Amino acid sequence: MKTLKFRQSIFFKKIAKLLTISLLFISLNLLISSCNSINKTDNSSRIIQSVLSEPKTFNVVLSQESPNIFGLTYEGLVRENPLTGEIEPALAKSWTISDDKLTIIFTLKEDLKWSDGQPLTVDDVVFSYNQIYLNEEIPTNVRDSLRIGQSRAFPTVEKLNESQVKFTIPEPFAPFLDSTGLAILPKHILEEKVNTKGSDGKPLFLSFWGVDTPPEDLVVNGVYKLKNYVTSQRIIFTKNPFYWEKDIMGNQLPYIEEVVWEIVESTDTSLLQFRSGSLDSVGITPEYFSLLKKEEKRGNFTVFNGGPAYGTTFMAFNLNQGSRNGKPLVTPYKSRWFNNVNFRRAIAHGINRERMINNIYRGLGEPQNSPISVQSPFYDQTIKGYDYDPELAKQILLKEGFKYREDGKLLDSENNEVRFTLLTNAGNKIRESLGSQIKQDLSQIGITVDFTPIAFNVLVDKLSNSLDWEAHIIGFTGGNEPNGGANLWFPDGNLHLFNQKPQPGRQPIEGRVIADWEAKIGQLYIEGARELDFEKRKEIYDQTQQLASEYLPLIYLVNPYSLSAVRNRIEGVEYSALGGAFWNIQKLTIRD
Repeated sequence: MKTLKFRQSIFFKKIAKLLTISLLFISLNLLISSCNSINKTDNSSRIIQSVLSEPKTFNVVLSQESPNIFGLTYEGLVRENPLTGEIEPALAKSWTISDDKLTIIFTLKEDLKWSDGQPLTVDDVVFSYNQIYLNEEIPTNVRDSLRIGQSRAFPTVEKLNESQVKFTIPEPFAPFLDSTGLAILPKHILEEKVNTKGSDGKPLFLSFWGVDTPPEDLVVNGVYKLKNYVTSQRIIFTKNPFYWEKDIMGNQLPYIEEVVWEIVESTDTSLLQFRSGSLDSVGITPEYFSLLKKEEKRGNFTVFNGGPAYGTTFMAFNLNQGSRNGKPLVTPYKSRWFNNVNFRRAIAHGINRERMINNIYRGLGEPQNSPISVQSPFYDQTIKGYDYDPELAKQILLKEGFKYREDGKLLDSENNEVRFTLLTNAGNKIRESLGSQIKQDLSQIGITVDFTPIAFNVLVDKLSNSLDWEAHIIGFTGGNEPNGGANLWFPDGNLHLFNQKPQPGRQPIEGRVIADWEAKIGQLYIEGARELDFEKRKEIYDQTQQLASEYLPLIYLVNPYSLSAVRNRIEGVEYSALGGAFWNIQKLTIRD
């Protein structure tokens, strides 16, 4: 199931400026030292990639960010084929759906096992849903996508026998099958942690499997298991000896023994390492597409262009009008700006997205106008977005009572200078470039932007927990099914970040206000999931996109092309914008 998550790159991005010869020499020496420190394993059975940030958790249920380790370490009952968009068996070998569309009965594959050799059973499936995903004491982004209908009811999950589990819902729910792709978790390891409370009254599960957990203590069911994690250096995965999938000859998959993720400080480093030959793949910023394209033959790699990427990148203001302990989350006069829809429209007209495409994306991108990915059959192609028009932006602001000082600075009606802080995650050069351009663009309409890249985990904490922010640039993953974005658009959703409710265990917020349009979008997401007819569903999701465009809680920027380079030694790559180069990693081989 594609549930929206904070995207630091999605699934792993990207690059930057040419380095001087002296820097290259120094970095290569550091690189050689780094590579020599990896435990010796035959490189013919290892692939090496890079990621821009440390993992925040090894607990898949609590994860909010991407990239994360869980695509390699866990599977659900079903999975989506990125090439076809079809739902395919994973841990389940088959399923039947009742005529009234209210019940699915799954039959599990035989002889499934966890990475510790213990049997994986129907009891694990029932436990994963009933005691974890549907447990209100456990905060998880995915639960919102399981809520059904106006009542927001959850499915019931029950064991039928030793091989079958039944899911039942109270009313038709179009994404029902998709929602059964959540990672199945080991009951024999986690049940005690879920049922036992700590001194703070919360389940011990909430602090279990943090990044300080010894790798051998992590029990998984995916293609790989964690072998080693060295802070600020690398993550190493090794093949799960009990993984269920086999090839047509009966050989157990995966073929590749190890996957190494080098943790790098920036996309500059990723590019340098790939060009020096120490990485097997790299996400490509459009800025360096032509450079790497010219090097394909010499470097013995292939550059893949999957067309428009899934997911979105956007700028958003903090619209939360509430307070904590009597202190407003946002300075009141700034909150009045941010909650003025015409102020947001002026900002949208003040951002030059064509310049972003030409200068930052080198022409390899398109304006993004909608919260739904352009490849999705539910994308509304009639949404026009906001053309760059700084004069129109100024007119809108003047009509709203703003005024200009002699030096061109914008003031509100109370003579407060219009100035705000814009955050993004440091190290992501594309987002840093976007922020720098937005700062320049908005200065042309008299607005001062204090652009501040910060560590990704700090940014996530601000957006989810402290709610201490004014504006940010970030991205979300995407998919074909709109309900995967329900946790963004439900007013009580875990990722309703532009007007976030308190997360479980956090201090309450007084005076939080839900706008009519905000509630309407949430209601339409309920109706869209309930409707089974495709054309009617599309009409409903068209309305959500139109409201999002009209009221602009998120100001969408550019949808880049999905670009990656992969060494030719890796065979079997079937590249797609949705799954990237390694969605079928268990079937990939390495040529000698």
